[in-house]
Amino acid sequence: MATDHPPREEHATGEDASREALERVRARIADVDERLIRMIGERRALVLKVGRLKAVLGLPVLDPAQEAKVVRSAAVRARELGVDEEATRDVIWRIIASARATQEGRPAGWPDPGGDSG
Repeated sequence: MATDHPPREEHATGEDASREALERVRARIADVDERLIRMIGERRALVLKVGRLKAVLGLPVLDPAQEAKVVRSAAVRARELGVDEEATRDVIWRIIASARATQEGRPAGWPDPGGDSG
């Protein structure tokens, strides 16, 4: 008599392989998270450097046109790469807002306690 289910031993082996695959994928996610965290820190440090250079030049911290340009550019690139545009916009805006808060002497926090508009 034929059955629709593999023998129990085969099922366990397939389940074991799936669990191992799950753990490998989770380990890769942790690696990607580590790289993302480092990249967010690097990007934020660069934004803070821009702020210090603006101060030397006597320019205001807030530059809405430049910020919007950066976010639009990131969204376009995300679309080209097949990455979620809204998530990309959100991450970039949040990094900008966090750095701006630091530059303005406010506590950095997500969401930005002062709002995205300055």
